[in-house]
Amino acid sequence: MKKELLTVKELAAELRMSPKSIQRAYRKEEIPMQWLGRMARFNLAKVQRAMEPNGRIRMRRLNGNSKQERATGGAQRRNAPRR
Repeated sequence: MKKELLTVKELAAELRMSPKSIQRAYRKEEIPMQWLGRMARFNLAKVQRAMEPNGRIRMRRLNGNSKQERATGGAQRRNAPRR
């Protein structure tokens, strides 16, 4: 039987991500989590649903289906007016 609530390390292993990336995502409230005392716990199904739209956007970008909206190589920063 699979555990319903996972720790940061268990979720990171399941999603093949680093624990730091998981911590960053829940601090930015990009993925849902629950507190059990002082420990963060995650429901794998809810996290996967929350991450799904981001995955679709990344795939569109990788496949070349999205427009590039920003300047590359720091061009925007170079052309910014100086103070």
